[in-house]
Amino acid sequence: MAAPPRRAAPGRSGGGGGAGRAEPGRLREGDGMVSPGERQPPAGSAGNLAALSELDEASLLRGLRERFLRQQVYTDVGDILIALNPFQPLQLYGREVSEQYRCHHEGSLPPHIFAVADRAYHAMLGRRGARPQSQCIVISGESGAGKTESTKLLLQHIMNLCKGNSQLEQQILQVNPLLEAFGNAQTVMNDNSSRFGKYIQLRFQNNTVRGAKLSEYLLEKSRVVQQDTGERNFHIFYYMFAGLSSEEKEMYGLLDPSLYRYISGRFGTEDVAQRWKQKYQEVCNALDMVGFQEQEQVDMQSILAGVLSLGNVTFEPPESSGSLKMSEASRGWLKAAAGQFGVQEDELLKCLICTMSVTRGEQIQRFHTQQQAEDARDSIAKVAYGRVFGWIVSKINELLAENVDPEVELREIGILDIFGFENFAVNRFEQLCINLANEQLQHFFNHHIFQLEQAAYREEELPWETITFNNNEPILNLLLAKPLGLLSLLDEQSAFPQATDKTFVDKLNSSFKGNSHFQPARGRVLAFSIIHYAGKVQYTAGGFLEKNRDTLPANVRGLFINSVTPLLSVLFTATVSRTGTLMPHVKAKIIPEAENKFNSTRKQSAGAQFRHSLMVLMERMYSANPHFVRCIKPNSQKEPGVVDNQMLLQQLRYNGLLETIRIRRDGFSWRPSFEEFAERYGILLVKPDVSLTKESCLEILQSTDLTGWICGKSRLFFKYWHQEQLAKYVERLARAAVVIQKVFRGFRCRKSYLKLVAELRAQAQRQREEAERERSRQQAMEAEAQKRISLPIPVPRKRLPRPGPRPETAHDMPPVPRPRSKLTEFTPFDNFLHPTEPRPALGTEEQTGEEAKMRQLKRGATLRWFRETQAQKVMQDDGAFPSWLHGMISRREAENLLIDKPLGCFLVRISQSRPGYTLTYRGEGRCRHYMIEMQPNARYVILGEDRAHTSLTELVRYHQTVGIQPFMEILTVPCGQQ
Repeated sequence: MAAPPRRAAPGRSGGGGGAGRAEPGRLREGDGMVSPGERQPPAGSAGNLAALSELDEASLLRGLRERFLRQQVYTDVGDILIALNPFQPLQLYGREVSEQYRCHHEGSLPPHIFAVADRAYHAMLGRRGARPQSQCIVISGESGAGKTESTKLLLQHIMNLCKGNSQLEQQILQVNPLLEAFGNAQTVMNDNSSRFGKYIQLRFQNNTVRGAKLSEYLLEKSRVVQQDTGERNFHIFYYMFAGLSSEEKEMYGLLDPSLYRYISGRFGTEDVAQRWKQKYQEVCNALDMVGFQEQEQVDMQSILAGVLSLGNVTFEPPESSGSLKMSEASRGWLKAAAGQFGVQEDELLKCLICTMSVTRGEQIQRFHTQQQAEDARDSIAKVAYGRVFGWIVSKINELLAENVDPEVELREIGILDIFGFENFAVNRFEQLCINLANEQLQHFFNHHIFQLEQAAYREEELPWETITFNNNEPILNLLLAKPLGLLSLLDEQSAFPQATDKTFVDKLNSSFKGNSHFQPARGRVLAFSIIHYAGKVQYTAGGFLEKNRDTLPANVRGLFINSVTPLLSVLFTATVSRTGTLMPHVKAKIIPEAENKFNSTRKQSAGAQFRHSLMVLMERMYSANPHFVRCIKPNSQKEPGVVDNQMLLQQLRYNGLLETIRIRRDGFSWRPSFEEFAERYGILLVKPDVSLTKESCLEILQSTDLTGWICGKSRLFFKYWHQEQLAKYVERLARAAVVIQKVFRGFRCRKSYLKLVAELRAQAQRQREEAERERSRQQAMEAEAQKRISLPIPVPRKRLPRPGPRPETAHDMPPVPRPRSKLTEFTPFDNFLHPTEPRPALGTEEQTGEEAKMRQLKRGATLRWFRETQAQKVMQDDGAFPSWLHGMISRREAENLLIDKPLGCFLVRISQSRPGYTLTYRGEGRCRHYMIEMQPNARYVILGEDRAHTSLTELVRYHQTVGIQPFMEILTVPCGQQ
């Protein structure tokens, strides 16, 4: 551990002065002088370890332990969040809590995962003291530390922040349960362990989410065919057995789950099965919500059933000079697998027991050994499942892609949820790749927290004693260097047909002899050890070459391309990118002479694909502004309220948390250049044309009460909380600007209003004067005419007609209110007009006619849509429509129908302006209208809901028991038609 470092005392900028020696406790830099200032975070930051007065392992451990036992699972280290897994549900994540952390000020609320999401969202929009920039949130920790749950909570809060009443937000939230089912499994360390890595990119236009993209890394395909003691296969297999009905199981050819070797008969108790059944329904709903077609879902489950059936195919050892045979008990399983895959049974068997090759135009058949046949069977199962998973990710990206003009600039928030560091009793190729990814993340963390910051201090020549930290670059070089890194040597050995796992280990032992981070295994054990940043891990080398080659038996690709199952054909027609991503819309290039080969182009190894994908991921993350969430596992028994001090301390050490606290407490995490700072905060001087210079920066800072900052040669150095304080100054000016705008706009509108009133009064006066002149002229003409008439002629008096008797029914008929036409509606200026003058009309007949024509066209199109696509679906068995369906009526007509109905009464009407429906609900004191959207996969969704329905009737039935969000209103009585 480094000695307590000597650092410059930060302070507030003082007056100008010449160069000279800095006084004790003061730093003189150029023309500005910095006096001593505060070292601690501002008041109100309880739960921030950067405020510890005593900084050692004991006080750090004590602080985390005490907070955890009070169910305060979140703790800040400056702007880094420490999250301890509580292993139990907590009342910390409801809508009310999410609203509290919406646009909150730092330090005003306890540390929370929602605060990280809020900080990243507003920083992306440029509201946190910096220019708008893409952000990334890096979640790291051991397996079982809570990374997957943290990802879901981050997504939940970000979607709440950008709420735009869009179905896209609900679709994005459904991605996680879908991927968990296909990519997570139970391990000895975690009941819901991610067996792949994912990076979710949320793309925003201004403050609205417009699309999402998902990248997946290194799915643990070997889990499909083999699980260690106490572990399970991927969740989806168990969900299918628990959730499918008997008829559906028969359709897919599924039998009792205890019969299948790939899931080892580990099905669980009745309670577990009931939970899996509910999970299966959630998966089906997620598939519907995201937009998967029904036929695609059927094909996908058929392929998964085929994978399970194929696993039960076994082989008998060949007799002397005989060929390999399939066991008699396996014939039924082979037939089932062929049917589920949609291929010929004999062709599938050929792919398992022999290899076909062409030499000089002659076809040669080579039979496999029993081990080769079993490897071929497992390879088919692994590749089929891996391609299904890759297709799901590709389909999600296609359905959630942004639909905006390519020229529109979009910003991103990326969330990285990747497998945690693993050290099992037996560690294989997958664990090596997983731990390599964690080494990269630790290096990314060190780079941003230690290396960049301390390099800036040296560059600016600030007095600073270097903080030592555990630099893991040598380990990354051991694994990734070319041409002598571990993965390069693995690729080299994989290219030799005669190479074995033993030759690979021998190569490692000779190449890394003397490397302090590599240890050969003792004795004759086929293994090696690597000293990672988190500790020593021994890897069993058996199977390394086979998994890295990731080969598929010859002729299998051609067989599956010709499958009658459309999805399977698509999966094997697609090509795989350099990073291992499946691209269904890009067909793989095949050399005609080698149609039966798995891949005629140069195939990337699994290790090379993972290395390339990791490189792309790092490029994305280095181009964004990072936020860190460090997940900690308090105990290995997954018990709530229990803290294993030794385990906690070990994680704090290898995460470098003590050093992180020290650099966050004494360092300066925000380091803007003079130009960037003056451009952003020049508004605080409240004067035009602020120059982007050091002097302007000092003048800006002197206008505030900010303390604890330092001025360097080319940039300013601030504590992590200074951005929040500066944001408050800007916010105060923004509020003042709003008041000024309000007053000015009011003045301008009032001036325009009075001018218009004066014009109207003048116009009315002119009209009255003109009318008076016309009346005088008429009177003069009448007087002139009277003079020409000699004597008046008496006119007989007319008898007034007597009123007839009123109809008897007239007394009983109430007056009918007639709505006023917009064309004769009064204007706001009517009380200034003469009461006898005509009111000015709004709009014209021509405009109204055009609008009416457009409305009529839309109504006609919607009615055709209903007749052609919906009528048969909505109609009941007796040929009548449901009583709650009221056809195409207006919003006002629907409200009039429900006005005297009881609370909870409802009706569904056909929309007048778009193909779709609207549900009108009689609420407390008012009616509410919910839009019902039709998705491309023919599912019905109430806008803002997280559940899709196969029919309108099913939607109504569901919400007769489950309330509609956000008011949780339950449909009770349908409004019948009179």
